[in-house]
Amino acid sequence: GSAASKGRGGPSPQEALARLRETEEMLSKKQEYLETRIERELAVARQHGTKNKRAALQALKRKKRYEKQLNQIDGTLSTIEFQREALENSHTNTEVLKNMGYAAQAMKKVHENMDLNKIDDLMQDITEQQDVAQEISDAISNRAAFGDEFDE
Repeated sequence: GSAASKGRGGPSPQEALARLRETEEMLSKKQEYLETRIERELAVARQHGTKNKRAALQALKRKKRYEKQLNQIDGTLSTIEFQREALENSHTNTEVLKNMGYAAQAMKKVHENMDLNKIDDLMQDITEQQDVAQEISDAISNRAAFGDEFDE
């Protein structure tokens, strides 16, 4: 950890995620190395076969040790992946909650200048004016009665 992380009481989620990814990468490289070594020891064992049983047996023992290390690395990688995913989810949840808090504050600020009584009065005025506009529209669109009086 850097001095900046220790001063804040621990690493940031980004710093921790970066380190976990570095560790995953390092372990993946070690996996590749061990897989290569296992193949090499298997080839040595085949090469010596029944001609030199002792050398073949030693190669198989080394292969077995490498396989054990490989299994340990697999387990460690699984644990690290799980931890990284959990940290990513926690970080995402934290950001979501933070942004929801900002939105709630913004809504509160917008609403602080609104008076419910004034809003009700305004909505009544709007409804009344819409009714008046509809009455005017209806009156204009109805045919005048005088046109029906004439007979052809």
